[in-house]
Amino acid sequence: MANSPSGDSMTQRIVRVLDTFTADRTVQTASEIGRRAGLPSSTAHRVVDELVREGLLERDDEHRVRLGLRLWELALRGSRALRLRQAALPHMERIQARVREHTQLAVLEQDSALFLERLSHPEAGANITRIAGRLPLHASSSGLVLLAYADAEVQERVLAGPLPALATETVVDAAALRRTLAEVRRQGFVVARGTVEAVSTGVAVPLRDETGEVIAALSVVLPRDAAPDVAITELLRAARAIRAALSGR
Repeated sequence: MANSPSGDSMTQRIVRVLDTFTADRTVQTASEIGRRAGLPSSTAHRVVDELVREGLLERDDEHRVRLGLRLWELALRGSRALRLRQAALPHMERIQARVREHTQLAVLEQDSALFLERLSHPEAGANITRIAGRLPLHASSSGLVLLAYADAEVQERVLAGPLPALATETVVDAAALRRTLAEVRRQGFVVARGTVEAVSTGVAVPLRDETGEVIAALSVVLPRDAAPDVAITELLRAARAIRAALSGR
């Protein structure tokens, strides 16, 4: 692809445009996209127009832009994330029937926990997680599991910081975080109280594929003072069942 004067390829510009959309920012003008993507206005308008023509973006009657259905369609074709979600969802529903709070599925993506699914009871407590949203690896229970089983290169990069605090009990010291990751690997789960929100406790376990590789984290979010025992039991049982489903057994 042709490079811009700044050296960016067309692919890099497209990614920068798409990255301006978030779970909270779903509709933008082309000018807003250009400003957030760090692109000249003319370049942003040209890239947006091309993506609209291809169906990757859509434009409404007020000329505002949102992600297009074709982008969603392409993302789901042969998606490993979709297969994982389909295998996990029935077991997440069983967990949710027991805990009646929040049950979540996350994967490691670009040094953060990316959430593929979340089930929530109408009367459940606080939870800032959103589907297609992200949380830092060092702060969330899912992130701690994913980081504990990540490649050494990923671990060292995250441990090198920065480690921002999301709440007063977020682990922000690299040495303490390293000890926490070792404990996660030793016991096979994590209970993280007040690391994302002071009023909540996250409980998470690793999900493995048929080869034994950790490919995701399964978690629940409970009220701060809730006992985690039932959640741990249900999560571990579900993790075994999901691995069997992925293996075709």
